[in-house]
Amino acid sequence: MATEGGGKEMNEIKTQFTTREGLYKLLPHSEYSRPNRVPFNSQGSNPVRVSFVNLNDQSGNGDRLCFNVGRELYFYIYKGVRKVPTRASPGPASGAADLSKPIDKRIYKGTQPTCHDFNHLTATAESVSLLVGFSAGQVQLIDPIKKETSKLFNEERLIDKSRVTCVKWVPGSESLFLVAHASGSMYLYNVEHTCGTTAPHYQLLKQGESFAVHTCKSKSTRNPLLKWTVGEGALNEFAFSPDGKFLACVSQDGFLRVFNFDSVELHGTMRSYFGGLLCVCWSPDGKYIVTGGEDDLVTVWAFGDCRVIARGHGHKSWVSVVAFDPYTTSVEESDPMEFSGSDEDFQDLLHFGRDRANSTQSRLSKRNSAESRPVSVTYRFGSVGQDTQLCLWDLTEDILFPHQPLSRARTHTNVMNATSPPAGSTGNSVTTPGSSAPPPLPRSNSLPHSTVSSAGSKSSVADGAVASGVSKFATLSLHDRKDRHHEKDHKRNHSMGHISSKSSDKLNLVTKTKTDPAKTLGTPLCPRMEDVPLLEPLICKKIAHERLTVLIFLEDCLVTACQEGFICTWGRPGKVVSFNP
Repeated sequence: MATEGGGKEMNEIKTQFTTREGLYKLLPHSEYSRPNRVPFNSQGSNPVRVSFVNLNDQSGNGDRLCFNVGRELYFYIYKGVRKVPTRASPGPASGAADLSKPIDKRIYKGTQPTCHDFNHLTATAESVSLLVGFSAGQVQLIDPIKKETSKLFNEERLIDKSRVTCVKWVPGSESLFLVAHASGSMYLYNVEHTCGTTAPHYQLLKQGESFAVHTCKSKSTRNPLLKWTVGEGALNEFAFSPDGKFLACVSQDGFLRVFNFDSVELHGTMRSYFGGLLCVCWSPDGKYIVTGGEDDLVTVWAFGDCRVIARGHGHKSWVSVVAFDPYTTSVEESDPMEFSGSDEDFQDLLHFGRDRANSTQSRLSKRNSAESRPVSVTYRFGSVGQDTQLCLWDLTEDILFPHQPLSRARTHTNVMNATSPPAGSTGNSVTTPGSSAPPPLPRSNSLPHSTVSSAGSKSSVADGAVASGVSKFATLSLHDRKDRHHEKDHKRNHSMGHISSKSSDKLNLVTKTKTDPAKTLGTPLCPRMEDVPLLEPLICKKIAHERLTVLIFLEDCLVTACQEGFICTWGRPGKVVSFNP
C-alpha cells in the first residue's frame, strides 16, 4: 500500500517516483497551463481534459495537445521529453514549452468546454478535426490549425439540453462520432449531416435490459443517426474496444455495460461496489476492462468471462481516470520482452478499428490459450483520483489465472468446484459462503467460469441476482461498510450515503429487483469484497494540490493534469533528455 508518513510527508507533492522499470521524473520544462501560469480557481467548473494528436509532419515533432480550463480551450505544440534542436547550442530552456504562443486559443461565453477528441485518421500537418463538447449540450467541430469552426451540432439544444460528458470519433471513421450526455443518452452523429430545425422524432430500433436504441425518424437523413438511452442517471464515460467492435459505458447508476456497437447487443454488465462509476478503459488486447468510481476502487472485469476478476484499493476518494499503459504491459517467453512497437503502431492499436495482427498482440493472444503455459503476461494500468493521488497497478498471472497454481493432480473442473462459489452463482456444487473458511487470495477461482461465459450471459446474471441470499446481505454489508469507514476518511460525503439517498430509488424504477444492491451483492454482477483478489498499488503518490482529472500513457512519458489547470509530463526511465537548468 502507499507509504504514509507524518502530516508534512502526506502533504508533500512528489516530483518523482520509482517502479521496477526505474525512475519516473516530473519535467518542469514540459508543464502546460494557461499562459499566465496562475492556478485556476476551479470552483464550479468542469474537469480539465487533455487530448493528443500526432500530425506526422516533417519536423519530427508532430505531437499536439489540446486542453480546456474553465471557459478556455488551448491548442499547443507538445514538447514532451524531447528538446527542440536549435541552430545555436541548446540553452537551458530550449526544450521548454512556450505558453505565450498557443497555435489556437478560444474563450467561450455562456458555456464551458467539457471534453474533446481529435480524429487521428484524418490529421495532417495542414488540418486536424477536433470535436469539443460543452456544458450546455452542444458539440463543435473545429480545425485549430486552420483556426476554423466548421460546424456546430445540437446548436439549438433540441436533441439534448444536458452537459456533454464524453465525445469520441468512431474508430476507423472519418465522419461518425459518438456523444454522451449527463441525461444518460448517447447520440451517433455524422459530420456531413445537419441536425434539423425541429426536435427529432424517434422510432425504436432495439430494446434490452436497462437500455434502448432509437433511430431518427425523418424524410431526409439528419442527425442524430441513433439515440442510445443507457441506464439511469448520467452516462459518465464510454470507451471503444481496441478493435472498435465493442463499446463500454459507465453510468451514475453504478453499472458497466458493454455493447456490441454494430449489432447493438448487450454483451455483459457489472455493478460497482457502491456509488456511480466515473471512468472506464480497455486493455490493449481488449481482454480486460478497468473501471473506477465513487467506491474509491478500481475494478478489473474480464471481457470473455463477463466477470469481476479483481478490485484495487489505494485511493481515498473517487477515482476519476483509469488507463492501461501499453508500453509497460509485458509478455515474457524465455526472455522478458517489453511491449514493443512504434508510436504509430500504438495509435493504430488504441484508436483505430483496423487489422491489429502485430507481434505483441499475437503473443498476448497466445498466452491466453491453454497450450502455451510458459508465456507470462503482466498488464500495467494507472489511476488518478480526487484525492490528488496517482496509483500504478500490475495485473499479474496469479490474478488473471488463479486456478493454475492449485491444479496439482486435480482437473480444472474439480478445482472450480473445490471452493465455495458466492451465493447466487450457478456452479455445479453451490454451497453457502459461510459454510467454510474463505480460500486464500487470489479468490477469483471461487467464481466458476460457467457462470457468465458468453455474450448471452444476461439470464445467468439475472438468475444469480434472484437466487442470492438476501438475508445474508445486511450483516455482510454492514461489516463491509464498517471496515471501509475505518480504512479511510472521505474528502466528500461518504459514498454509501450518497448512493442510498439519491440513486437507489431511481435504480428500482429501471429494472425493478434485478439491480437492487441487496440482490446483486454476492452475485457475478457484483461479487463480495472477500470473493475476489484485492490488488494493492505498486505506487500511490500525491502529485497535485487539486483533484486529478487526466492520465495518459505515451511512449516516452505519462501525462497528468489537475483541476488547477496544470498539465504535467513525467519522463519514463531512460527517456529523459538531460540538460542543465
